[in-house]
Amino acid sequence: MKKIECIVRPSKFEEVKEALGAYGIQGLTVTHVIGCGGQKGKTEVYRGSEYTIDLLPKVKIEAVVADAQVDEIVEVIVEKARTGKIGDGKIFIYPLENAVRIRTGESGEKAI
Repeated sequence: MKKIECIVRPSKFEEVKEALGAYGIQGLTVTHVIGCGGQKGKTEVYRGSEYTIDLLPKVKIEAVVADAQVDEIVEVIVEKARTGKIGDGKIFIYPLENAVRIRTGESGEKAI
């Protein structure tokens, strides 16, 4: 099993979520986050004063999947989240030793 964690633009979240659902991924954890990277923030003017916003809003999506699904899921996320501009996000893939469904006690891939 693997844990896939991706950080995407808020405007792309719905597309990614729907594509993952169509692929059969049912369990997602979604967190609204802020961060910085290559995009480096932006400068805005408010009431005549210029200021820089260093941390930009993003959405973090986490899912646990079977090893065999990882490559296809990454392709789905990249296809739906990509705009081609700096700030599209990142995907992280972690090995996962085990998962346990609390309600039934099932473990391993049966639990996901």
